[in-house]
Amino acid sequence: SITMRRVAERLLTRNGYRVSSAKDGMDGIAQLQSNTPDAVLLDIEMPKVDGFEVATFIRNTERLAKLPIIMITSRSGDKHRERAAAIGVNRYLIKPYQEQQLIQELQDVMSEEA
Repeated sequence: SITMRRVAERLLTRNGYRVSSAKDGMDGIAQLQSNTPDAVLLDIEMPKVDGFEVATFIRNTERLAKLPIIMITSRSGDKHRERAAAIGVNRYLIKPYQEQQLIQELQDVMSEEA
């Protein structure tokens, strides 16, 4: 949702991150065609193309394959968590998340890639 995107964007900007945001999964994939971010935050539930599809696109695109992915979702069930793990999502956060938890997870996945 636009509200969740804005909240996350403000949090990350306050913590020194440059943020690009996509209005839906298709927009995200389009941006990834020409940009290589340091990490991607995804929700499972997005219009047009869901987070699983975006994550799969990332893992199947050689240039992006090692990109850290953090899934942020209200879906707490094992089925969704297992599907994300099978795709190769690095971290799985349940909404509502603690702001410091998101920052810590982001720092962790980015330092693993360094």
